[in-house]
Order: sequence, then structure tokens, then C-alpha cells
Amino acid sequence: MECFVYIIYSEKLDQFYKGQTQNIQKRIERHNAGSEKATKAGCPWRFIWSGQKDSRSEALLLENKLKNLSRKRLIQFMLKYSEGFATQNELLFIQKLS
Repeated sequence: MECFVYIIYSEKLDQFYKGQTQNIQKRIERHNAGSEKATKAGCPWRFIWSGQKDSRSEALLLENKLKNLSRKRLIQFMLKYSEGFATQNELLFIQKLS
């Protein structure tokens, strides 16, 4: 069962959020609807990056690694694995933040 690790960004909070899911679109919609306690204050969230894993356990491992990275290291990670950016605009946006 494939699973995705994703990174979203709140301009309001100037903060990244990292998570994992089987359905990215529904998950982002829930974040932006204010349905998730952890991200409610940061709405709207901008979908920045995602990576696909073969199993939920692999996705959880990557999610935990990403959650332990500093902001600088997280940005470096996204730039290194740039094929995961949602759009070219998101890549340019992150390059400006670095």
C-alpha cells in the first residue's frame, strides 16, 4: 500500500508542517478547512513537496526524519530531492527561502 510524505507551508506562521497520508489531496483539504488541530492556526497551507513510499512504515520513518530536521536542513532536503516539488513555482519559492 503506497503512502506519501508531504510538506506544507503556512505564510501566516512562516512554518512548515510535515505529515504522511495515502491521499494527499484530501489531506491538504482537511488542513486548509481547519479540521486538523495541529494546523488550524496556520490556514491557508501551501502544498510544497511530496515523496512516495511503498508502505506506511517507510513513510512514517521518513516523516519522523523530516520532523527532526532544522528549517535549513529541511530546505536543503527539498532542494536535493527537487522532483518532489508540487510545481516549479514551489521550487522557486523554496529557493527564495533558502
